Amino acid sequence: MGLIITLFLLVCVGFSKVFVAQWQSAITPLTVEYIKRSIHRAEREGGNLFLLELNTPGGLESSMREIVQEFQRTPLPVVVFVYPQGGRAASAGAIITISADIAAMSPGTNIGAAHPVQMGGQQDEVMKEKVLQDTLAFVRSIAKEKGRNAQVIERMVKESISLTPQEALEAGVIDLIAQDTQDLLKKIHGKTVKKQGKQIVINTQDVPVEYISKSLREEFLTLVTDPTLAYMLLLIGFYGIFFELYNPGSVVPGAVGVICLLLGLYGLGVVGINWLGLLLLIAGILMLALEVITPTFGGLALAGAIALAIGSLILVSPESPYGNIPLSVIVTMVLTSVVFFIVIGQLGLKAQKKKKMLGTEELIGEVGQALTDFTNGKGKVFVHGEIWNAVSEEEIKKGDPVAVKGAKGLILKVKKTQRDL
Repeated sequence: MGLIITLFLLVCVGFSKVFVAQWQSAITPLTVEYIKRSIHRAEREGGNLFLLELNTPGGLESSMREIVQEFQRTPLPVVVFVYPQGGRAASAGAIITISADIAAMSPGTNIGAAHPVQMGGQQDEVMKEKVLQDTLAFVRSIAKEKGRNAQVIERMVKESISLTPQEALEAGVIDLIAQDTQDLLKKIHGKTVKKQGKQIVINTQDVPVEYISKSLREEFLTLVTDPTLAYMLLLIGFYGIFFELYNPGSVVPGAVGVICLLLGLYGLGVVGINWLGLLLLIAGILMLALEVITPTFGGLALAGAIALAIGSLILVSPESPYGNIPLSVIVTMVLTSVVFFIVIGQLGLKAQKKKKMLGTEELIGEVGQALTDFTNGKGKVFVHGEIWNAVSEEEIKKGDPVAVKGAKGLILKVKKTQRDL
C-alpha cells in the first residue's frame, strides 16, 4: 500500500526529471522544431517539467504562436527563464515568456518591445491596425489564462515598452527572478500551477536535470540560415562556378561553387530576402565577369561593384528576425569580388599574350636524360615520358641530364644541363 501511495505522489506532484532546452537566437520555424522535439522527448522519457532558457531578439509571429500552442498542449508544466544575464526576451520572445506556466528572468535581462512588425513589404494603415488588434487580443487571452497583468503586457505590444526583471516582477508580468537555473529550480519548488484544469504542485528538490542539445540537423540549419554566412556562401558559389567556366576541367572550384551556391540560396530562402537585391547581386557578378571576358577599361567593373553593393544592402531586411548582414561584411565581400575578378582577368590576359607552342615546341625548356652516347652530335633522349632523336653541339654521354632548347620536325636540339630531372 505504501508503494502505491509513493508512486501516486510521484506521478501527481513529483518530478522524475527536469528537461531543459536552450534557445539563443531568433524565433523561427527551426525554434518550433527544436522546442516541439524537446517537449515530446520530455513527455516520452518521464519528465514532468519542461524548462526553456530563452535569449532572443524576437522573431516570426507564426512561429511564436506555434510555440505557445505547444506549451498549451503539453500536460507538463512549462517554465520559461530569460537567461543568461545580459539576455532578453524581446518581441515574440516576450509573448512566449508570458505564455509559460511560470515566467522567470535573470538579473540584467529585459522583456518587452513586442509591437508586431511586417516583414517583406509595406502595409497600409488598416492592415497594420488589424495585425495590432489581433496581437493585443492574443496577449490579453494569455494574460487572463496565466493571471498576469494584461494592461502592462498590452503596453509591451502597443507602445513597445521594455521592462527590467524587477519592473516586470512588480508589474505582475513574470513570477520570479533567479540568478541561474539551479537558483530557479530551488525557488519554484513547492509552487502550484494550474494546467489543463488540474492543480500541480511542483517538486524540484534533488531532481536530476537533463539538457537537450540541438540535433546535428538543427545545428547545421541554424548555421546555414545565418544571413551573413548564407550571403557569403552565395558569393563564394558564384566565384567557384565562374572560375570553373573560365578554366574548364578544374573540377574542384566548380564543385565547391555549386555546393556553396545551393547552400546560400537555401539559407537566404529560409531567411526571406528581397528578390530585387538578389537580382542586383546576380547582375553585379555578371558585369564583373563580362569585364574579365571583354575588358571595358573598368566601366563594367564599376557598374558591377555598385550593383553588388546595393544588392547586398537591400538583400535582407534590417528588421529580419534572423538578423541582418553587417555593413563591414558587405564592404569586405564587394571589394573581395572586385579584386577576385580583376586578378582572374589579369591572369587570363597574360595567358592570351603568352606565345602559343604547338607539337614539339611544347617541349622547349623540358629536362630529360640521354639514353645513348651522342655520336657525331646525334643520339637519343628520354623527355616528357617519350624517346626522341636529338642533336647537340656538345659532347653528351649516356645518362647525362639534358635540356631541350629547340626542335626541328621530330628532332630535338638539346644541351647538357645541371638541372634536376
